[in-house]
Amino acid sequence: MTPVGPRCPDHATQGRPSLRAPTRQRAARRGSYLRTDQPFVSYGIIGLNVLIYLITVAQGAGINSPGGSLFAKWVLYGPAVADGDWWRLITAAFLHANVLHIGLNMLAVGWLGAPVERFVGHRRYLALYLVSGLAGSAGALIATPTSPTVGASGAIFGILGALLIIEYQQTGNITGQAFTLIVINLAFSFTVSGISVGGHIGGLIGGILAMLALSRFGRAHIAYGRPGLLGAAALVGVGVASVLVSYLKVRGYA
Repeated sequence: MTPVGPRCPDHATQGRPSLRAPTRQRAARRGSYLRTDQPFVSYGIIGLNVLIYLITVAQGAGINSPGGSLFAKWVLYGPAVADGDWWRLITAAFLHANVLHIGLNMLAVGWLGAPVERFVGHRRYLALYLVSGLAGSAGALIATPTSPTVGASGAIFGILGALLIIEYQQTGNITGQAFTLIVINLAFSFTVSGISVGGHIGGLIGGILAMLALSRFGRAHIAYGRPGLLGAAALVGVGVASVLVSYLKVRGYA
């Protein structure tokens, strides 16, 4: 990430041969595969979401009316969570309401998630995605605990939050491209009906905190530095806090 946008690491030093070899050697030592591998976690998330959507379409009333037993068991619903269905906090992120819903969300995973995965690595990206999904569910339950909620939007806003931290730590600019994307999408969230504003804000906060944890709050390189015990504990803490917030909000609704 640069002040004018993302650049390929190999071409960022093009024309300066003396700098390219040491850069590659350091990348090789610290895990250059994080930048060069295919984003198979993002592809897997997209494939899993599509598969689950097809199952709920088959069980439901049509291509734009998913439903059935799987949908009913996985949808985020406060009283059901209070009754012990804790898996809904993450499974709801793999359900979608219609073709447009899943189409837009999976485009976002491909366009935004894949670059983040290439930058931070597969495992860190997967942890970021899941923690953001939990935080998104917590936000949705805070805002509308008795309204059924589905969608990967919370996790996607977590990716936007991660991009904000990546861009800031790489360029020193907090109001760059990621910030603009966040503002546009939040404006869309507040002006279009039927969107879980709480889920979006919760996911955004979760993604920011998760990325700060992975970088040890700016003391380590996001892509190459190790999060260490403190970073790992902070990342787990974000997920645990999201579950705890969800519990405190829905208790008594069962």
